[in-house]
Amino acid sequence: MPPWLNLELAAALLSLAYLVLAMRENSLCWYCAFFGTAIYIWIFGGVKLYMDSLLNVYYLVMAVYGWYQWQRGGKNHRGLAISSWRMRHHLFALLGVLLLSVISGYLLRANTDAQWPYLDSFTTWGSVLTTYMVARKILENWLYWIIVDGVSIYLYLDRALYFTAALFAIYLVLVVIGYFTWRKHYFGQYQQETPAGAV
Repeated sequence: MPPWLNLELAAALLSLAYLVLAMRENSLCWYCAFFGTAIYIWIFGGVKLYMDSLLNVYYLVMAVYGWYQWQRGGKNHRGLAISSWRMRHHLFALLGVLLLSVISGYLLRANTDAQWPYLDSFTTWGSVLTTYMVARKILENWLYWIIVDGVSIYLYLDRALYFTAALFAIYLVLVVIGYFTWRKHYFGQYQQETPAGAV
């Protein structure tokens, strides 16, 4: 049995709690994110997914940033409302992820013993972008997670991280629910802001 097995289960459960709480727009999700990612930094380094390990260092920082934005960001520092990006923002974001994935994948392949350097880079940069979108409460973050999580499942199965692969399989279901939950809240915000009878 790999030495990280029990820690992996703990990290997976914390990560699952993070997602469920994020779906509910509960800022406690960021506490779960902080401790879960602290464990994953060590786990991913141990199985030579170096970009994933580095990604979790970023997650630690974003857990603090996301908590602050959800609690004190937005108008009058009362927390963020859900917002949506225009198509131009999405195009620039996707091109940036693909370009960074090619560059870091090449560097990893040339200079390290990393496994699946290009896929590892893609899931890392995709997660960097999408985590920022969650912290800023951008509605479409859930759609991005569908792609990132699907690729991640393959990587984790290949590295025998079965609890983590199962977690991401559950994520694929939850992110769809999360999208429609946030979408409902997003349109509900405007209904509340529009006075009754207004044209």
